Amino acid sequence: MQGGIAVIPLLFAGGLIVAALAPAQSQTPSGTWTQKAPMPAVRGEVAAAAVGDKLFAVGGGVAGKAVPRNEEYDIATDRWRPRAPLPQARDHVGVAALNGKIYAFGGFTSSVHQGAGDGVFEYDPLADRWQMLTPMQAPRASVGVAALDGRLHVIGGRGLDGVTVATHDVYDPATGKWWSVGAPLPRARDHMAVVAAGGRIHAIGGRLTGPADRTGQHDVYDPATDRWTTATPLPTPRSGVAAALYKDMILVLGGELPPSHTFPETEGYDPKADRWVTLAPMPAGRHGFGGAVIGPNAYFVGGSLTPGGGGITDQLIMFSLR
Repeated sequence: MQGGIAVIPLLFAGGLIVAALAPAQSQTPSGTWTQKAPMPAVRGEVAAAAVGDKLFAVGGGVAGKAVPRNEEYDIATDRWRPRAPLPQARDHVGVAALNGKIYAFGGFTSSVHQGAGDGVFEYDPLADRWQMLTPMQAPRASVGVAALDGRLHVIGGRGLDGVTVATHDVYDPATGKWWSVGAPLPRARDHMAVVAAGGRIHAIGGRLTGPADRTGQHDVYDPATDRWTTATPLPTPRSGVAAALYKDMILVLGGELPPSHTFPETEGYDPKADRWVTLAPMPAGRHGFGGAVIGPNAYFVGGSLTPGGGGITDQLIMFSLR
């Protein structure tokens, strides 16, 4: 088949040759999913980050209460082990890895979106130790965090009053201080994908107010100009997503739409082409989960298979694109 045109078979009807156009068949979305060893315990609204060849599942919530759990997954052995817990029990915590450490920002203490915190914590996997750093300027949770040029950008979220914010703060681990205030998001929101790619930061999707108020908005921040611009929107607007930079493509997957739907969709964004592609969907829809890339694969862990705090899972699933 060339140029998307199907082969034209010839049908014989009453002695006449009739040309019938066969419809072009759509291609199966790229990528495969594999189930890996589950976490030691179920939890939703969990964050994840990778250091070396280890995946860390940080924080989360069970039965409406945040937990301080921190567990490490070894891709070589397909096994989990417990590590030093977060200093404070938090779900909806924002995390990112930088220079061999994991940084955790804010988070809630309980459902729904209660007790936002201003705590900032640094985890050293080699020492298996957390330390408290300079807190955020105001309590926030469900923030997006991206590491870029040695600094950590903490974007969006919602505060103690439960209202979403457009706040954009920049933390410098080298000095242990908040380095600057970046240009705010064009539109306040949380539960979005925040990923650094090609020297810029992409803030994709999220929710504006409540869980049903989802958006596909896609904003791109350039640190050189301290400005946001608009890119092609997320094809499937949603919030409560997980995201990762994988093979030079930003993966955005999952999300929720109360009262009954969770998204299995996996969509990939090519920053160079400003184009989205549809990839193989997850085995089941979910939200409130975390993910990271290790080697040739992307790993996603925990979350809830149903909207809200129900259906929490211990699943670890791996995405591969050959």
